[in-house]
Amino acid sequence: MREKIGSDGLSAVLLTWYDVHAREMPWRVGPSDRAAGVRPDPYRVWLSEVMLQQTTVAAVRSYFRTFTERWPTVAHLAAAEDADVMAAWAGLGYYARARNLLKCARVVAHDFGGVFPGTAEDLRRLPGIGPYTSAAIAAIAFDQPETVVDGNVERVMARLHAVETPLPTAKAGLTQLAADLTPGARPGDYAQAVMDLGATVCTPRNPACGICPLVHSCAGRAAGIAAELPRKLPKKTKPTRLGYVYVLRNSAGDWLLETRPDKGLLGGMLGWPTSDWVEEAPTEAPPLPADWHDPRAEVRHTFTHFHLRLALRVAVSDAVPERGAFVPASAFSPASLPTVMRKAFDLARDPLDASVIDKK
Repeated sequence: MREKIGSDGLSAVLLTWYDVHAREMPWRVGPSDRAAGVRPDPYRVWLSEVMLQQTTVAAVRSYFRTFTERWPTVAHLAAAEDADVMAAWAGLGYYARARNLLKCARVVAHDFGGVFPGTAEDLRRLPGIGPYTSAAIAAIAFDQPETVVDGNVERVMARLHAVETPLPTAKAGLTQLAADLTPGARPGDYAQAVMDLGATVCTPRNPACGICPLVHSCAGRAAGIAAELPRKLPKKTKPTRLGYVYVLRNSAGDWLLETRPDKGLLGGMLGWPTSDWVEEAPTEAPPLPADWHDPRAEVRHTFTHFHLRLALRVAVSDAVPERGAFVPASAFSPASLPTVMRKAFDLARDPLDASVIDKK
């Protein structure tokens, strides 16, 4: 039978659960440390929240450690070279985040003396910080009673209140339900508690209701529909875009790479020259005249809004490129490339190595 507990009671139950079961994360100040007076570092909270957008905790851990070891403060990050930050970000995806990361760091360092604003309203004025991120930083770093709503929170609210309206239509209602439960005390811990509950107990598939601290108050569980929530509107079919990717070395073994335009997908990232990506027949656009070889290989990658298929072309040439520049093999690291470009490298490496050997 479902127990009716007020919002304050539900929040208290969840905070008690969090005090015992909080996940350990390199950017988090846990409940015991916070109780001892340790305060979260706004820089680390901000950095983690930007990295976690559209990305899993497991994927972010190593990137966060790399960034904070190399750039331990916002001032260090603000002084970093763009190319170094973009290379360190490679593989995390959604590269506009990395560009905004640098812009935000420089604004905080130069205009705010290296100190992040303490309210959600002021945080939203910074580059790359929207409603969710500003609320998360304000709550977690500054104990502001902001409502933090991500996919985990939406799922917990939909199940707790048996909301059958599908997402994204239900977003506003779920946000209000989350706001109603947000306490004035320990709002940062509470926000992380709801996210932890969604990530570890109230999971998308096979929720572990038997160990959920809110199970006796869950309307979705009482109605037998918890695992079906939140409902979602059917997704639109993703289109497929086509193009060519050109991987070339000169006789010395140097690689031809170019920095992509700041705007657009993979903006500001280093990569192989490509043609335009189109939904109809693509037009070849090699970066220089050469004896381009077709190894009959195709790079396939999926972005948020479309699938991408790039026909691979490889060559060895000492001609002067019309686009990009040769990077010495000693200075080239495939790990600094975004994922789709690393896929092209993996496909092209063997035929190119053979071509270089044949040319010598």
